[in-house]
Amino acid sequence: MQSNAYGAPLAGGAFDFVSFLKKPQTILRCLSWLFAIVVFATITAEGYVNSHMEPEATCMFNHRDSACGYGVGIGVLAFLVCVGFLVLDAYFPQISNAKERKYIIVGDLVFSGVWTFLWFICFCVLANQWSWTNDPAVPGDAARAVVAFSFFSILTWGLLSYFAYERYRQGLSDLDRQYTDPAVDPPYPPTPYTTGSSGPAGYQQSPFSQNQENPGEYQPPTY
Repeated sequence: MQSNAYGAPLAGGAFDFVSFLKKPQTILRCLSWLFAIVVFATITAEGYVNSHMEPEATCMFNHRDSACGYGVGIGVLAFLVCVGFLVLDAYFPQISNAKERKYIIVGDLVFSGVWTFLWFICFCVLANQWSWTNDPAVPGDAARAVVAFSFFSILTWGLLSYFAYERYRQGLSDLDRQYTDPAVDPPYPPTPYTTGSSGPAGYQQSPFSQNQENPGEYQPPTY
């Protein structure tokens, strides 16, 4: 039933690197990958500063180390997820099993939706903490870049969720088109005879037609 779903009949053929790079999904993954690098690399390189109030280096976002840790964690995980799904996207046209294709598409949909939500939280946390930051030692350009690219990541991952949902819905539509009701058995043919008051047509009278109630006079055997 699922052999033709999720584009399984289109599997095979040579890998076209140029066409792969031109796909909107590939472009969005590369942008998400790049944005993730900007976020966690900027926080790692410039996100911890020495304040005149505190001798140790603290997070540039209102000295909240948890905010910087969250940004680095989400960025690194997004980087790894993007690399993994780029590899799956390149390998996807060679997969002929519909179930495997479905698992990849569902996984893409789930991860993209979750990371859209996580990036939204990251943007809200960093933007809020940055609004309360008044330390002159904090590199403002770096902090604003982290907040901006967190917001851009929401857009790219949201679009990836949309494309994954469209692929999933297309697979369900393929299944619906393939489904057909089982064949209904034809009605039983009419009987070759009709029932009447005297029995079925063509019924032959029993050879023993003598009336059994009046068997006649008894004849004893001759010895």
